Amino acid sequence: MFTAQTIHDSRIAPAQAFGALPVPQSVDILAIKTVDGTLTVAHASPEIGSLVKGSVLCVPGFTGSKEDFYPILPRLAKLGWDVWVYSQRGQADSFAPQGQENYTRKCDAADAVALAKIISTAVGTNRVHLLGHSFGGLVAQAAAIAHPERFLSLTLMSSGPHGWAGRHDIDKRILLDNPESDLWALNNPDLVDVPDDELDTLQSFLRERSRLTSRDQLLQTIDELADVHDTSFEVRDTGLPVLVFHGENDNWAWPQEWQRRMAAIVGARYEIIPDAAHGPQSENPRLTATLLNDFWSKADGERTVQGA
Repeated sequence: MFTAQTIHDSRIAPAQAFGALPVPQSVDILAIKTVDGTLTVAHASPEIGSLVKGSVLCVPGFTGSKEDFYPILPRLAKLGWDVWVYSQRGQADSFAPQGQENYTRKCDAADAVALAKIISTAVGTNRVHLLGHSFGGLVAQAAAIAHPERFLSLTLMSSGPHGWAGRHDIDKRILLDNPESDLWALNNPDLVDVPDDELDTLQSFLRERSRLTSRDQLLQTIDELADVHDTSFEVRDTGLPVLVFHGENDNWAWPQEWQRRMAAIVGARYEIIPDAAHGPQSENPRLTATLLNDFWSKADGERTVQGA
């Protein structure tokens, strides 16, 4: 454990909130400069001077961003965790290089590793817990496989062992056929011309996020999600403690049976969150925070990987 304190690191600076969603009172919005570009971050930590159980880095999913974790961040901070959630490159207000080659899973995983290094230095710890949601789970797996020495544990939330061919072919086709539009507009034609002040807060946010999300990021992520290479055994070989969980009604992306099988191969803890579907961090943040607190508390010190 370490003591919560004000962070002084030239690579980390305050930033403006993105979109219409209100930022929880205990959450800070930051910008972290990496060698490739600046990623925006939502950060929640226990009060200054209190003991911190550890630091956590969270990776959002396809079409997502850091704001997806707003409902759970204050709860995790109250439980003693220093939590950092970032918008991936090309998402919302994070840096967005041109060209699909800049959005491979290797590039995305390198961002997670870079942030883990910066955060560890900033807070004075050696490793962080890593959580990935949905597609972010594939990114988190790639980061853990490449650099297991940077992490204390791996949590896969509503994610799976691999992608599947054809899952997002329709999204890819409509993006290619409509180069001047975005996914939200294409999927909500009845709301396209509605002024922001006539939309509810969530729809206004989703529209703005979609407008600013990189088309190259979307197209490359769709290609990454078509990759059927199963990384379960590679995750197992990292030696990291692993948690696999999803909502009881999660039938949106990965089949629950795939997630159960992955957990069995990896030797992971497997849990189901009631009253939740694909986004338990927002659909049932209380029980999700309780589960994560229990797993991270027990995972600290269980690591078997060697390295600095």
